[in-house]
Amino acid sequence: MSETTPAKPPAKDPMKGFRGVLAGTLIMEAITVALALPVVAKLGGGLTSFTGWTVIALAVVLVVLCGMLKHVWAVPVILLLQLAIIATGIAQPAIAIIGIIFLAAFLWFLWLRRDVARRMAAGTLPSQQQPQP
Repeated sequence: MSETTPAKPPAKDPMKGFRGVLAGTLIMEAITVALALPVVAKLGGGLTSFTGWTVIALAVVLVVLCGMLKHVWAVPVILLLQLAIIATGIAQPAIAIIGIIFLAAFLWFLWLRRDVARRMAAGTLPSQQQPQP
């Protein structure tokens, strides 16, 4: 019988799940923005107002952007969309608060991605280490 060496498992790509994290966060933000519709209906002149339609459009754009995350321009568009959501705070401050919270989350995700890329380039990620016998 010949002795074979065990197959080495493929290295895991830590960047692979980044789009999933962004997509999940965009869906959570779309739900949160959509749940702000009753606030807009009560305080912002109703759902038939410009503010109401703007909130509905923002929620739809957030969902559509989930399918566009494979493009290189998606992350800058996400950040610009966060600024647009914050800008709606002129008419509806509750929506601006949502935008600020999610902008902070996306900036944190981008910082984490940069940190993982730096560690991956240096070869210091745990998945890049050789197992000890």
